[in-house]
Amino acid sequence: MSNSFGRSDAAKPVTSTVQSVDRAVSILEMLAHDGESGVTKIAEELGVHKSTAFRLIAALERRGLVEQNVDRGKYRLGVGILRLAGATTARLDVVQEARPLARALATETGETVNIAVLSEGAALYLDQIAGGSSLQPHNWVGQRIPLHATANGKVLLSGLTASQITTEVGQRFRAYTPTTITSLKKLLVDIGNVRDHGYALVVDELEIGLTAVAAPLRNAHGDVIASLSVSGPTFRFDQGKVKQAIHQVAEVADEVSERLGWRVTKPGIAEISS
Repeated sequence: MSNSFGRSDAAKPVTSTVQSVDRAVSILEMLAHDGESGVTKIAEELGVHKSTAFRLIAALERRGLVEQNVDRGKYRLGVGILRLAGATTARLDVVQEARPLARALATETGETVNIAVLSEGAALYLDQIAGGSSLQPHNWVGQRIPLHATANGKVLLSGLTASQITTEVGQRFRAYTPTTITSLKKLLVDIGNVRDHGYALVVDELEIGLTAVAAPLRNAHGDVIASLSVSGPTFRFDQGKVKQAIHQVAEVADEVSERLGWRVTKPGIAEISS
Protein backbone atom coordinates (compact mmCIF):
# COMPACT_ATOMS: atom_id res chain seq x y z
CA MET A 1 0.00 0.00 0.00
CA SER A 2 1.27 3.48 -0.87
CA ASN A 3 1.36 6.28 1.68
CA SER A 4 0.25 9.86 1.06
CA PHE A 5 3.51 10.62 -0.76
CA GLY A 6 3.01 7.77 -3.21
CA ARG A 7 5.94 5.75 -1.82
CA SER A 8 5.50 2.03 -1.30
CA ASP A 9 6.16 0.49 2.11
CA ALA A 10 8.39 -1.99 0.25
CA ALA A 11 10.93 0.81 -0.16
CA LYS A 12 11.59 0.92 3.58
CA PRO A 13 13.62 -2.32 3.81
CA VAL A 14 15.62 -1.25 0.75
CA THR A 15 16.40 2.11 2.35
CA SER A 16 17.36 0.38 5.59
CA THR A 17 19.68 -2.01 3.74
CA VAL A 18 21.42 0.81 1.88
CA GLN A 19 21.86 2.68 5.16
CA SER A 20 23.40 -0.42 6.76
CA VAL A 21 25.81 -0.84 3.85
CA ASP A 22 26.78 2.82 4.09
CA ARG A 23 27.41 2.47 7.82
CA ALA A 24 29.46 -0.71 7.34
CA VAL A 25 31.67 1.05 4.79
CA SER A 26 32.03 3.97 7.22
CA ILE A 27 33.30 1.52 9.86
CA LEU A 28 35.93 0.20 7.47
CA GLU A 29 37.05 3.74 6.61
CA MET A 30 37.14 4.60 10.31
CA LEU A 31 39.36 1.63 11.15
CA ALA A 32 41.59 2.35 8.15
CA HIS A 33 42.11 5.87 9.51
CA ASP A 34 42.37 5.15 13.25
CA GLY A 35 43.95 1.70 13.20
CA GLU A 36 41.78 0.43 16.07
CA SER A 37 38.52 1.46 17.66
CA GLY A 38 36.04 0.22 20.24
CA VAL A 39 32.33 -0.35 19.74
CA THR A 40 31.39 2.68 21.85
CA LYS A 41 33.49 5.09 19.79
CA ILE A 42 32.27 3.56 16.52
CA ALA A 43 28.65 3.97 17.64
CA GLU A 44 29.30 7.61 18.53
CA GLU A 45 30.96 8.30 15.17
CA LEU A 46 28.05 6.72 13.30
CA GLY A 47 25.43 8.34 15.52
CA VAL A 48 23.76 4.99 16.28
CA HIS A 49 22.99 2.87 19.32
CA LYS A 50 25.84 0.69 20.56
CA SER A 51 23.87 -2.48 19.77
CA THR A 52 23.47 -1.36 16.14
CA ALA A 53 27.20 -0.72 15.83
CA PHE A 54 27.93 -4.12 17.32
CA ARG A 55 25.65 -5.89 14.79
CA LEU A 56 27.41 -4.14 11.90
CA ILE A 57 30.84 -5.02 13.28
CA ALA A 58 29.77 -8.63 13.80
CA ALA A 59 28.68 -8.88 10.15
CA LEU A 60 32.03 -7.50 8.97
CA GLU A 61 33.86 -9.82 11.35
CA ARG A 62 32.08 -12.89 9.92
CA ARG A 63 33.44 -11.89 6.50
CA GLY A 64 36.94 -11.44 7.87
CA LEU A 65 36.89 -7.73 7.06
CA VAL A 66 37.42 -6.73 10.69
CA GLU A 67 38.92 -8.59 13.64
CA GLN A 68 39.09 -8.02 17.36
CA ASN A 69 42.32 -7.42 19.22
CA VAL A 70 41.81 -9.86 22.07
CA ASP A 71 44.18 -8.05 24.43
CA ARG A 72 42.68 -4.59 23.91
CA GLY A 73 39.11 -5.52 23.06
CA LYS A 74 39.13 -3.10 20.14
CA TYR A 75 38.53 -3.80 16.47
CA ARG A 76 40.84 -3.38 13.49
CA LEU A 77 40.77 -4.24 9.81
CA GLY A 78 40.91 -7.98 9.15
CA VAL A 79 42.87 -10.05 6.67
CA GLY A 80 39.79 -10.26 4.45
CA ILE A 81 40.63 -6.72 3.34
CA LEU A 82 43.88 -8.06 1.91
CA ARG A 83 41.95 -10.55 -0.20
CA LEU A 84 39.85 -7.79 -1.71
CA ALA A 85 42.80 -5.46 -2.14
CA GLY A 86 44.82 -8.28 -3.66
CA ALA A 87 42.27 -8.76 -6.43
CA THR A 88 42.52 -5.09 -7.37
CA THR A 89 46.30 -5.04 -7.03
CA ALA A 90 46.61 -8.05 -9.33
CA ARG A 91 44.65 -6.23 -12.02
CA LEU A 92 46.75 -3.11 -11.61
CA ASP A 93 49.93 -5.20 -11.82
CA VAL A 94 48.77 -6.73 -15.11
CA VAL A 95 48.14 -3.32 -16.67
CA GLN A 96 51.35 -1.87 -15.28
CA GLU A 97 53.50 -4.71 -16.61
CA ALA A 98 51.67 -5.06 -19.91
CA ARG A 99 51.21 -1.45 -20.97
CA PRO A 100 54.73 -0.68 -22.30
CA LEU A 101 54.75 -3.92 -24.31
CA ALA A 102 51.15 -3.42 -25.43
CA ARG A 103 52.03 0.07 -26.63
CA ALA A 104 54.94 -1.31 -28.64
CA LEU A 105 52.66 -4.02 -30.06
CA ALA A 106 50.10 -1.42 -31.15
CA THR A 107 52.86 0.54 -32.88
CA GLU A 108 54.24 -2.58 -34.54
CA THR A 109 50.91 -3.89 -35.81
CA GLY A 110 49.19 -0.56 -36.37
CA GLU A 111 46.07 -2.06 -34.77
CA THR A 112 44.24 -1.70 -31.45
CA VAL A 113 45.55 -3.64 -28.45
CA ASN A 114 43.27 -4.53 -25.53
CA ILE A 115 43.80 -6.14 -22.13
CA ALA A 116 40.83 -7.89 -20.51
CA VAL A 117 40.02 -9.94 -17.41
CA LEU A 118 37.17 -12.28 -16.48
CA SER A 119 34.44 -10.44 -14.58
CA GLU A 120 30.95 -11.66 -13.73
CA GLY A 121 30.36 -13.72 -16.86
CA ALA A 122 32.00 -11.25 -19.23
CA ALA A 123 35.35 -9.95 -20.40
CA LEU A 124 36.09 -6.66 -18.61
CA TYR A 125 38.41 -4.45 -20.62
CA LEU A 126 41.09 -2.82 -18.44
CA ASP A 127 43.26 -1.07 -20.98
CA GLN A 128 43.33 -0.13 -24.65
CA ILE A 129 46.04 1.27 -26.92
CA ALA A 130 45.22 2.41 -30.43
CA GLY A 131 47.64 1.68 -33.27
CA GLY A 132 48.57 4.01 -36.09
CA SER A 133 46.08 2.44 -38.49
CA SER A 134 43.16 2.82 -36.08
CA LEU A 135 40.76 5.64 -36.85
CA GLN A 136 38.93 6.64 -33.68
CA PRO A 137 38.46 3.08 -32.35
CA HIS A 138 35.62 2.36 -29.97
CA ASN A 139 36.83 2.73 -26.39
CA TRP A 140 36.22 -0.62 -24.66
CA VAL A 141 37.88 0.29 -21.34
CA GLY A 142 35.55 -0.38 -18.43
CA GLN A 143 33.07 -2.25 -20.61
CA ARG A 144 32.06 -5.90 -20.29
CA ILE A 145 32.14 -7.81 -23.56
CA PRO A 146 30.55 -11.23 -24.25
CA LEU A 147 32.87 -14.16 -23.65
CA HIS A 148 31.57 -16.48 -26.36
CA ALA A 149 31.95 -14.02 -29.26
CA THR A 150 35.37 -12.46 -28.63
CA ALA A 151 38.99 -13.56 -28.82
CA ASN A 152 39.70 -12.17 -25.36
CA GLY A 153 36.64 -13.94 -23.98
CA LYS A 154 37.67 -17.31 -25.38
CA VAL A 155 41.18 -16.94 -24.01
CA LEU A 156 39.80 -16.15 -20.56
CA LEU A 157 37.49 -19.16 -20.75
CA SER A 158 40.42 -21.39 -21.73
CA GLY A 159 41.69 -21.17 -18.18
CA LEU A 160 38.50 -22.72 -16.78
CA THR A 161 37.07 -26.22 -16.56
CA ALA A 162 34.05 -27.21 -18.66
CA SER A 163 31.71 -26.81 -15.69
CA GLN A 164 33.18 -23.41 -14.86
CA ILE A 165 32.75 -22.33 -18.48
CA THR A 166 29.10 -23.36 -18.38
CA THR A 167 28.62 -21.34 -15.19
CA GLU A 168 30.17 -18.27 -16.80
CA VAL A 169 28.38 -18.35 -20.15
CA GLY A 170 25.18 -20.27 -19.41
CA GLN A 171 23.42 -22.48 -21.94
CA ARG A 172 22.03 -19.94 -24.41
CA PHE A 173 24.16 -17.42 -26.30
CA ARG A 174 23.23 -14.31 -28.20
CA ALA A 175 24.04 -14.36 -31.91
CA TYR A 176 25.68 -11.05 -32.77
CA THR A 177 26.43 -12.06 -36.37
CA PRO A 178 25.74 -15.12 -38.55
CA THR A 179 29.15 -16.52 -37.53
CA THR A 180 28.70 -16.16 -33.75
CA ILE A 181 28.94 -19.51 -31.95
CA THR A 182 25.60 -20.13 -30.21
CA SER A 183 26.09 -23.74 -29.12
CA LEU A 184 27.78 -24.65 -25.83
CA LYS A 185 29.13 -27.83 -27.42
CA LYS A 186 30.77 -25.90 -30.27
CA LEU A 187 32.09 -23.29 -27.84
CA LEU A 188 33.77 -25.95 -25.71
CA VAL A 189 35.43 -27.38 -28.82
CA ASP A 190 36.58 -23.90 -29.82
CA ILE A 191 38.02 -23.25 -26.37
CA GLY A 192 39.80 -26.60 -26.47
CA ASN A 193 41.51 -25.41 -29.65
CA VAL A 194 42.51 -22.21 -27.86
CA ARG A 195 44.21 -24.28 -25.15
CA ASP A 196 45.94 -26.50 -27.72
CA HIS A 197 47.16 -23.66 -29.95
CA GLY A 198 47.86 -21.00 -27.34
CA TYR A 199 45.77 -18.27 -28.97
CA ALA A 200 42.23 -17.38 -30.05
CA LEU A 201 41.27 -16.07 -33.47
CA VAL A 202 37.83 -14.54 -33.97
CA VAL A 203 36.60 -13.23 -37.32
CA ASP A 204 33.28 -11.38 -37.63
CA GLU A 205 31.77 -13.04 -34.53
CA LEU A 206 31.05 -9.94 -32.44
CA GLU A 207 30.79 -7.50 -35.34
CA ILE A 208 30.86 -8.00 -39.07
CA GLY A 209 34.19 -6.62 -40.26
CA LEU A 210 36.04 -7.07 -36.95
CA THR A 211 38.91 -9.55 -36.51
CA ALA A 212 40.84 -10.16 -33.29
CA VAL A 213 43.70 -12.36 -32.14
CA ALA A 214 44.30 -12.91 -28.40
CA ALA A 215 46.69 -14.82 -26.15
CA PRO A 216 46.68 -15.51 -22.39
CA LEU A 217 48.50 -13.58 -19.68
CA ARG A 218 49.51 -15.91 -16.85
CA ASN A 219 50.60 -15.47 -13.25
CA ALA A 220 53.46 -17.25 -11.48
CA HIS A 221 51.31 -20.38 -11.11
CA GLY A 222 50.48 -20.51 -14.81
CA ASP A 223 46.85 -19.48 -14.29
CA VAL A 224 45.18 -17.44 -17.01
CA ILE A 225 44.54 -14.11 -15.26
CA ALA A 226 44.02 -11.85 -18.28
CA SER A 227 44.02 -11.74 -22.05
CA LEU A 228 45.92 -9.59 -24.54
CA SER A 229 44.48 -8.97 -28.00
CA VAL A 230 45.10 -7.21 -31.28
CA SER A 231 42.01 -6.28 -33.25
CA GLY A 232 41.16 -4.39 -36.40
CA PRO A 233 39.08 -4.37 -39.58
CA THR A 234 38.77 -7.77 -41.19
CA PHE A 235 39.73 -6.37 -44.59
CA ARG A 236 43.22 -5.60 -43.23
CA PHE A 237 43.65 -9.07 -41.72
CA ASP A 238 44.51 -11.27 -44.68
CA GLN A 239 46.02 -14.68 -43.99
CA GLY A 240 49.55 -13.30 -43.91
CA LYS A 241 48.72 -10.61 -41.37
CA VAL A 242 46.72 -13.05 -39.24
CA LYS A 243 49.70 -15.41 -39.01
CA GLN A 244 51.99 -12.52 -38.17
CA ALA A 245 49.58 -11.17 -35.55
CA ILE A 246 49.31 -14.59 -33.89
CA HIS A 247 53.06 -14.73 -33.34
CA GLN A 248 53.29 -11.09 -32.28
CA VAL A 249 50.49 -11.35 -29.72
CA ALA A 250 51.73 -14.67 -28.35
CA GLU A 251 55.28 -13.35 -27.98
CA VAL A 252 54.17 -10.22 -26.13
CA ALA A 253 51.75 -12.21 -23.94
CA ASP A 254 54.57 -14.57 -22.96
CA GLU A 255 56.86 -11.65 -22.12
CA VAL A 256 54.19 -10.03 -19.94
CA SER A 257 53.56 -13.40 -18.24
CA GLU A 258 57.28 -13.73 -17.51
CA ARG A 259 57.20 -10.30 -15.87
CA LEU A 260 54.31 -11.55 -13.73
CA GLY A 261 56.41 -14.53 -12.60
CA TRP A 262 55.50 -17.29 -15.05
CA ARG A 263 58.31 -19.41 -16.42
CA VAL A 264 57.43 -19.74 -20.08
CA THR A 265 58.08 -22.97 -21.93
CA LYS A 266 57.66 -22.54 -25.65
CA PRO A 267 56.64 -25.61 -27.68
CA GLY A 268 55.79 -23.22 -30.50
CA ILE A 269 52.57 -21.59 -31.61
CA ALA A 270 50.47 -23.88 -33.76
CA GLU A 271 50.11 -22.55 -37.30
CA ILE A 272 46.68 -21.72 -38.62
CA SER A 273 45.46 -23.93 -41.39
CA SER A 274 45.97 -22.73 -44.91
